Amino acid sequence: MTENIKIVCTNKKASHNYFLEEKFEAGLVLLGTEVKSLREGQVNLNDSYALVKADAVYLLNCHVSPYKAGNQFNHEPTRTRKLLLHKSEIDKLWSKTQTKGYSLIPTKIYFLRGRAKVELALAKGKKKGDKRETIKKREQDRETQRAIKVRK
Repeated sequence: MTENIKIVCTNKKASHNYFLEEKFEAGLVLLGTEVKSLREGQVNLNDSYALVKADAVYLLNCHVSPYKAGNQFNHEPTRTRKLLLHKSEIDKLWSKTQTKGYSLIPTKIYFLRGRAKVELALAKGKKKGDKRETIKKREQDRETQRAIKVRK
């Protein structure tokens, strides 16, 4: 069974700045002009994060550009958007984010069967040394792949 997934935006800095541990899929509560902007790919996930408060999860600092033909009915670009999750998932996320160093980071926004979804990752921040180790490991992997390719 192949799912019809259209990826709109990915957060490339998330894996660089955080250790991504567990991933969750959540629905997005959007306005009409926001959906049209998303379909055009006019969204930016850099510096965005999610918060759990009052039995709900909210997406903050996600920039969805105003729709070109939106007129007076356009939305505010960085408004707080509610995320749709099951109660048990919200409770799990709340308890995990209370642990020091953990946060909820959106990694991608996509359309699944016509509905806007966001992939949230439970993330722990990397320190400068961790980032250097990741870069060093990636470079070593690339060099080994090049060596294997040359031998063939």
